[in-house]
Amino acid sequence: MSGRFYLTTTLPYVNADPHIGFALELVQADILVRYRKSRGDEVFFNTGTDEHGQKIHEAAKKAGKEPQGYVDEYAAKFRSLKKTLELSDDLRFIRTTDVHHVAAAQELWRRCEAKGDIEKRTYKGLYCVGDEAFVKESDLVNGKCPNHPTMELQEIEEENYFFKLSTYQDELLKYLGTEEVVLPEWRRQEAINFVQQGLEDFSISRVKEKMSWGIPVPGDESQVMYVWFDALTNYISTLGWPDDAEGLYKKFWEEGETLQLAGKDQVRFQSVMWQAMLMSAGLPTTKRVVYHGFITSGGQKMSKSIGNVIDPLSIVQEYGADALRCFLARHVHPFEDSDVTMERFKEAYNADLANGLGNLVSRVMQLSQTHIPEPVIPSPEVVFENNELAQAILSFDFQTYMSVVWKHISDLDQKITLQKPFSVVKTSKEEGVAIIASLVGDVYKLGKMLEPVMPETSEKIIRAVTENKKPETLFPRKE
Repeated sequence: MSGRFYLTTTLPYVNADPHIGFALELVQADILVRYRKSRGDEVFFNTGTDEHGQKIHEAAKKAGKEPQGYVDEYAAKFRSLKKTLELSDDLRFIRTTDVHHVAAAQELWRRCEAKGDIEKRTYKGLYCVGDEAFVKESDLVNGKCPNHPTMELQEIEEENYFFKLSTYQDELLKYLGTEEVVLPEWRRQEAINFVQQGLEDFSISRVKEKMSWGIPVPGDESQVMYVWFDALTNYISTLGWPDDAEGLYKKFWEEGETLQLAGKDQVRFQSVMWQAMLMSAGLPTTKRVVYHGFITSGGQKMSKSIGNVIDPLSIVQEYGADALRCFLARHVHPFEDSDVTMERFKEAYNADLANGLGNLVSRVMQLSQTHIPEPVIPSPEVVFENNELAQAILSFDFQTYMSVVWKHISDLDQKITLQKPFSVVKTSKEEGVAIIASLVGDVYKLGKMLEPVMPETSEKIIRAVTENKKPETLFPRKE
């Protein structure tokens, strides 16, 4: 039964080049989108760029550029990921500097203000530019923000507008009390614990004189919106909210299944602050948020100074997009942190793709091309329904999904070894052709299995079967 499915990634800051952690989030999202489309769902797929805030302002100034020109340059790099990572054609890309997004963020502000949830106060606190957020004294680790231990905190005292998050404690606990509203389960417990410890109202504006790069606060030109209040609104502004001229907001946010993907450091922003903002504005909350872990390299957080940064663009240039997509799905844990090095990537590429998948398809299709005069067109079959693949992908367990696929590859290799079609066809052509035809059907099924994860490879495999022709080497071995 088909339905309506809305999926969004977070919006990365545009103060650095795209990194492999965001590539992971995009690939996971695209796998889900392709799967849901394959079963007939109507899908809205959103990503984009977060372009306001102090961090962007400082980065632009350091680069000697105006903020708008700076974010234009980086937004183009992130937009190009659609082609680089072979993302679905219908991917929507929103920028928080877009005119319609600015209007939506201001409207959300007005609705929260009308509810009585926004008020102006004088505040003094420690501000982390890395998080674009104030940090409580109780959350400090060795006097530093736990997420950005190398950055100096700024002590700020100014008059800002505040969102009354504290008034939504009971409503948030009720929301978070629903199983699977947050996955994995331990992240839901983390959100619950955060709320139960007591919520503090949070600043949602900065003085324009001190930080000019932001959306003006409605009715007060001396203030600009806090970047999180602005950026989170993208999840509905991308659908045309509030005007909803195309009916997309009603179709997907109100009537569809809504899913957000985010990194594990986003729990308080996505599952607490954003949900409270929606409650305040009288809008439906997100049905589910799924959090992935971080990618480290050599046991350390990636850093230019350490020299362990892995560039997804350079991987695609050398190995192809499907090789990267395969690795991220097969060798990166969907919820926990995973360590990735180029040595590990290359080993996996040769073992999984050059010697594994590519070699198998080549062997079977060479046999078919040699011994079967007409293409073997397998009978149509639904690969995903009522099996391990459907269960794995619907529980966001991409590693298990790929394990099932690679077991199929292993089983086919074993089938060739045991049945020896290359020998049988010489002594008993009819029997040998029957074995080969069966293997071709299995290869076709393999191509269908790979469709959401490795779309280009899937297309090549299916085309090879329908044309009864050995394809060009799918994955050349790398020495």
